[in-house]
Amino acid sequence: MAEALKHLYSKEYIRLLLEEVSKQYSAFPTKQFHKLVFDKEWTTRELKQRMRHISECLKRTLPEDYSSALAILMKTYPRMTGLKYIGFANMCFADFVELYGIDHYALSIPALEFFTIGCSSEFAVRPYIIKYPDLMMKQMLIWAHHPHEHVRRLASEGCRPRLPWAMGLPEFKKNPSPILPILEALKNDPSEFVRRSVANNLNDIAKDHPELVLRMAKQWKGQSKETDWVIKHGCRTLLKRGHTQVLEHFGFKKATGVQVLRFKLSQSAVKIGDKLSFSFSIRTPIAQKLRIEYSIDFVTSRGNNSKKIFKIAENTLEKNKMQPFTKSHSFRDLTVRKHFAGRHTLAIIVNGNVLAKKHFDVSRPHS
Repeated sequence: MAEALKHLYSKEYIRLLLEEVSKQYSAFPTKQFHKLVFDKEWTTRELKQRMRHISECLKRTLPEDYSSALAILMKTYPRMTGLKYIGFANMCFADFVELYGIDHYALSIPALEFFTIGCSSEFAVRPYIIKYPDLMMKQMLIWAHHPHEHVRRLASEGCRPRLPWAMGLPEFKKNPSPILPILEALKNDPSEFVRRSVANNLNDIAKDHPELVLRMAKQWKGQSKETDWVIKHGCRTLLKRGHTQVLEHFGFKKATGVQVLRFKLSQSAVKIGDKLSFSFSIRTPIAQKLRIEYSIDFVTSRGNNSKKIFKIAENTLEKNKMQPFTKSHSFRDLTVRKHFAGRHTLAIIVNGNVLAKKHFDVSRPHS
């Protein structure tokens, strides 16, 4: 099993952080900082809890004046990104700005721009959007034209209405119109990193405003192959939901006479940690474009059901040709998904319609 993400904040990372901070601030109490970080709750903290804890420890050991503390961190940050910790671990720098800089807008916004390069300020920027909505959305639009792709990505990623692990932006869930000029500016960005963020932002919006995203998909269609990818990826939730107009927009009309044949599960029961294989064939009386998916109704911790849909293929199937498919699904627990015992259902979906389903049982492995 992959190492837990929380271990990005390792003893080695903390050692390097305190060493680099002390080079910029000779009065930095390195032993005190080390002791504060590795308190009795350290091992139980998850990733974002560790990040926040480090920010709080920095606050207790850096100068009380925010501008002085921030100046030290901004001098330290390039030294850390010059090492091997480019990425999520260095988000503790932006987290410090999120936590202590909200009343220092003029100082904090350039710092968030600075810290997002080589890492990301996507979480830290959100309290600023809530407190300074007009100022921040003007700033985000400026960032959308920045020469560095990480800053341009922040313009989109930072204002996603439903960014995972992040503070929500309820006003943008209700009315996403302030976001749209940013997405318009970035939809054809030369960086795939940025375009993927635009697509994810669209997908967030689609969950609350499907008709708006459909209109945008129609407006952007054919402008470039990159933009076509953005709108397809941005409509992925609507495609999974079987939204008829969205399916038709991408060429998936109501399936005519399609049959699911020879549908078999490899077993009627599977243990958590194992995988379930399944196979089936599809035959169509006419040549037609088909989007083929499977869904699983998972049992939740409360004993309810939660459906997840997974794409198998998008093909134009020939008339009367039998097309076989074989897939497997892992029931190994992940950080983002836990499995629970009980009756599950696997269904085959074609162009948004369930055409076949089978039940199977999931059980806990023997201890």
